[in-house]
Order: sequence, then structure tokens, then C-alpha cells
Amino acid sequence: MLSKRIIPCLDVRNGKLTKGIKFKGNIDIGCPVETARRYYEEGADEIVFYDITASSEGRMAFLEVVEKVAEEIFIPFTVGGGINTLDDMWAVLLAGAEKVSVNSGAVKNPDIISQGAKQFGSQCIVLGMDVKQVEVSAKIPSGYEIVVHGGRKFTGLDALEWAKHCEDLGAGEICVNSIDADGTKDGYELKLTRKIAEKVNIPIIASGGAGTALHMHEALTEGKATAALIASIVHYGEYTIPQLKNEISALGSKMRMVW
Repeated sequence: MLSKRIIPCLDVRNGKLTKGIKFKGNIDIGCPVETARRYYEEGADEIVFYDITASSEGRMAFLEVVEKVAEEIFIPFTVGGGINTLDDMWAVLLAGAEKVSVNSGAVKNPDIISQGAKQFGSQCIVLGMDVKQVEVSAKIPSGYEIVVHGGRKFTGLDALEWAKHCEDLGAGEICVNSIDADGTKDGYELKLTRKIAEKVNIPIIASGGAGTALHMHEALTEGKATAALIASIVHYGEYTIPQLKNEISALGSKMRMVW
């Protein structure tokens, strides 16, 4: 059995760590560099960094912040925000990232996925999916729609079909973020996560809604995810990474333990 992963997520706005609920009401809560270092020292398996306004503002992620984070951690590091071209990918990787996350850029130009996979390998390309539950329709048969630009623009893309299409293009991993659950700490959107996991044959990261270790265990079992993204519960000091790993392990999920 493969070990499951815990991945703290750093949402960054104007160079500062920020957090909101359902993509709204963001407040600045700290320094992303110091926070990343702390999570690395606590035993996080990976770190994800999202520049949450880069796409809507038509710019790249703040590379100087990416570089500073990369200097402090020595675990896999994924960066997303405003990545639209191979040159953007190169810039992020040269700044110290190990993976790039494409979301809005992939919706505008799906070929960026195949181009990136060919240039850097599929293991480097993470599809970020911001998903909102909507009414079932002929256009959105799953009832889950892809939303871009920080949750502000609906795309008309069905989340399940989009996930499969991007896997076919060469994405090596998918991060499924439920906008409806984001920041609520009421638990992950297990139905959505499970449906995506059953649709594709690449690793799935569950994102949005973690409030307890049990929620994470559920995402890794019922939701069929291989990793759980977390933010609020560690940002606000409710849990440490070792506490989460110990509790999730006790519930029956195999974790990479902190010694």
C-alpha cells in the first residue's frame, strides 16, 4: 500500500499568506516563507504555493517569493498562478519549484498541458481544478462545473470530463478543490473527489474543507484521494503536521510518519 500524503497549501496574495472561505473574504495571516519552513520542519510531505490573484490580474506568480520558499524547504514544491506558457513553466521551475500547477491557463489553452508534459514530463504537470456544484444539465451532466480566475468565472466545462481530457493530454496529477467546501472546515467534498478519482488513472489530491484528521482520513479512503491538501487547520494552529499524521494513521490510513 502506498503511503498517503499531507500537503499544506499556501495561498499567497501580494506576497503575503492569505486565507478565505469559499474563495471570499480573504485576510492576510502571515509570511509564506516562514510558514513553509515550519511545515517542512514538522514533516509535511509536499508544499503547494498558489498566487491566487495572478491569473485574474494577468501576470505570473511572484517569483521572488517562490525563490525564497524554495531556499527553505527540501520536499516536493508545486507552484501555481498565472502559468500560461512553456516560458512561464520554465521560470517557475528555475525559481525552485518541482511541479507546476495549471488551472485557468489550461482552460484557455489546453495544449499547455501536453506541451509541458512533453518538455518536462507528466510528473511535473499538476492540473488544478476549482469546482463548484451546479444544477445537472446537458452541458454539465455531473453537476460539477469548472470555475476559473479565483472562483469568479464559470467555464461551462463539466469537471469529470475536463479531468479525463487533461489526463489524456498528459497531466500527471490532479488537485480537486471544492469551492463549496473551501475554508469551511466541515469536511471535504467526498462525492466529487471520488467521482474524479474513479474517472482517471492518475493521483488525486483532495482539497477544500479539512477541519479534522477524520476528514482527511475520509478523503483518503472514501474519497479515494492519494493526498489531502490542508490550510486553515494548520495555519491557525489547530493541528501540527505530526498530530495529523498520528491521528490519521491511527484511523487506518498509511502515512509517511515523522520521526
